Amino acid sequence: MVILLAALTLSGPALAQEPAAPPDRPLASPGQEARAQAIFEVVRCVVCQHESIADSPAGIAGDMRRLIREQIATGATDQAVRDDLVRRYGDYVLFTPPVRTGTWLLWFGPALLALIGGLALFVFARRKAVETALLSPDEERRLADLLQRETVRPDPDASAPHDGR
Repeated sequence: MVILLAALTLSGPALAQEPAAPPDRPLASPGQEARAQAIFEVVRCVVCQHESIADSPAGIAGDMRRLIREQIATGATDQAVRDDLVRRYGDYVLFTPPVRTGTWLLWFGPALLALIGGLALFVFARRKAVETALLSPDEERRLADLLQRETVRPDPDASAPHDGR
């Protein structure tokens, strides 16, 4: 009984995995299939996120490939297919999102950060060192008087810099 319970417990995660995508069926026309393959390379898998749907084994990637093939077979242009994918999944689905107001930071942010960093380095490098002013004769005399008096006591634990220790 314990073995059966352990087997069921351990097999639970294996049964919960996503089912394998059905095999792809290429389009009959080689030209249309080539167009579909080109689109597969520029579309991001929404599950894997770092792979194109051409390389992804995820079920959703198979569904996206099937959708693209259906749209191409019905005569949709490549741009219309990409627009439909963006409508369904957002700009993130394309590896190269369009340049628009909402994606300016994505497109120009790194260059802006590099420019700000370069300006900060330039300003920091151009800054002159602050020169310390020499003591006036009156300040020199007062300092000598202070050092002559015993108001400033040496640290008993301190040692002379060249006392041989």
